[in-house]
Amino acid sequence: MSNKAGDAGFAIYVHWPFCRSKCPYCDFNSHVRANIDQERWRRGLLRELDYYAASTPGRTVTSVFFGGGTPSLMEPETAAAVIDRIAARWTLAEGAEITLEANPTSVEAGRFRNFRAAGVNRVSLGIQALNDSDLRFLGRQHDSDEALAAVRLAASTFPRFSFDLIYARPGQTVAAWRAEMARALAFAVGHLSVYQLTIEEGTAFHPAHARGDFTLPDEDLAGALYDVTQEVLADAGLPAYEVSNHARPGEESRHNLTYWRYGDYVGIGPGAHGRLTLDGEKWATRGHRAPEVWLDRVERDGHGGHAPDSIPPDARTTEALMMGLRLTEGVPWARLGGRSAVDAAALARLISGGFLTDDGERVTATPEGRVRLNAVLASLLP
Repeated sequence: MSNKAGDAGFAIYVHWPFCRSKCPYCDFNSHVRANIDQERWRRGLLRELDYYAASTPGRTVTSVFFGGGTPSLMEPETAAAVIDRIAARWTLAEGAEITLEANPTSVEAGRFRNFRAAGVNRVSLGIQALNDSDLRFLGRQHDSDEALAAVRLAASTFPRFSFDLIYARPGQTVAAWRAEMARALAFAVGHLSVYQLTIEEGTAFHPAHARGDFTLPDEDLAGALYDVTQEVLADAGLPAYEVSNHARPGEESRHNLTYWRYGDYVGIGPGAHGRLTLDGEKWATRGHRAPEVWLDRVERDGHGGHAPDSIPPDARTTEALMMGLRLTEGVPWARLGGRSAVDAAALARLISGGFLTDDGERVTATPEGRVRLNAVLASLLP
């Protein structure tokens, strides 16, 4: 993984907002619809691509990410059309990473082959657990055998793949989680994303948790589960390169690195966010969240976004620091405009406390600092 300050890349995120069912822990912009006009949605995505391409001419696209929702439910022809349009409107870098998110229940060999033929070269599978009772609790529609069959299929179809797991589930023990990770590592070749279960407002889990329908591991147990995650995956050759993401060297998600290195990216689709540098100014873009409203606006105006917001210099520094300190590589001072961007006394305290390091070129959160990142940021920013 390169550590250069200026190699963040230029990424395209394409949001497919539809799922077969809404998972109770999910606070993403995802929706269940009985009928989807695939052709109309294809035209909408292409039209919004054209709109953003007009304001970013001459850029080289280093990664494309189809996220959701469940983008493996889109027709592979839609993915092919989007990839072709990106290549026509910008320069698509040789070897560009093109990722598709998929759920095991939306996977079958023919569709995977068609997505591969469309140009997708990396797939990210939403496995979440390898324990059938926990999969049911999480609202997943697959079992562990189906999940691992999907992983095998991904491995045989795409050059690169990853999958997600969620820990700190009700009743989970360190021993059980260690065993589950060992099972996952029999299949995780290059990349694994591991997230702690959190209860977010607006999800089905939020009122259920408030009622006491279930309890999560306490802070000490959650910390122990996190620690064993770092230990087991590092020992297996997949160290953390970001708070929740682990990879063998060279297998990091290039698309997500663009976010964390505060590079530019175009957001296409309902609710999709973007960050674009235009004439030396950084802009935040955001699509309308409601799928039908977004699509109507694209057909009317050429895009489905709200008015873009200019990001002032102090907010840019905050965003770059928030994103960059998630990475084990840290943040180059050059990206922040120098040390004056942070509180010097707080920086010294955090370094002496073992939460940050500073090698002269970059500031980096230690493992202890990354698990307390919100507190570190609150102290560091003037």
